[in-house]
Amino acid sequence: MVFKMLKSFQNFSLQNSNRILVLGVSLLLLLMAEPAAAHHPFGGQTPENFFQGFLAGLGHPIIGIDHLAFVVSIGLIAAGIVGGSWVIFAFLLTAMLGTGIHLISFNLPIPEIAIALSVITIGILLVLKQQLPLAALIGLASVAGLFHGYAYGESIMGAEMTPLISYLIGFTAIQLIIAGSTMKLTQSFKETLENSKFSLIKYSGFAVLAIGVVALSSAITG
Repeated sequence: MVFKMLKSFQNFSLQNSNRILVLGVSLLLLLMAEPAAAHHPFGGQTPENFFQGFLAGLGHPIIGIDHLAFVVSIGLIAAGIVGGSWVIFAFLLTAMLGTGIHLISFNLPIPEIAIALSVITIGILLVLKQQLPLAALIGLASVAGLFHGYAYGESIMGAEMTPLISYLIGFTAIQLIIAGSTMKLTQSFKETLENSKFSLIKYSGFAVLAIGVVALSSAITG
């Protein structure tokens, strides 16, 4: 009897500790959330060489919490479907295309709002554990990639070809590492992450959704 009570208390404590941890991380992310286009590595200065361009590329998807939330979420979503790697590749390719669109001064409408909506959408999918067909996920990732990449392009406007190329290499590499690692880790620990009493993926979805809502509010209010 005592053993059962102790075991129940231990399980209760673990579940609530996990929930508190997720809540704490969510609040931290919310405090950090800003409109996606507002994040500039090197304090807004245009990279001048290969090294600066590469570091700026590595930094932009990380310091922009809305970007980071989407990239991690793409990995989580990709882990649950056969051929999920194509979802990641679609996002990476269209992100580079989006940057190119910005560099040729072609304006995409409401980029900050579109980015926030992409984060909200993928957060909802995680919360509901709703797995769309592969083609639909590739479509979502592609559209999102255009707008996320468009925002990345702001940091490299006016740069020479060398830092521009290294910037593209940098942000593509870091996103591949983050999304790919997330996908592989999720696949490896799927049973643990999808525990019937506490789904880390579902609670991660709530955090991503909250980040998207804050980003949308910031984008609308300016």
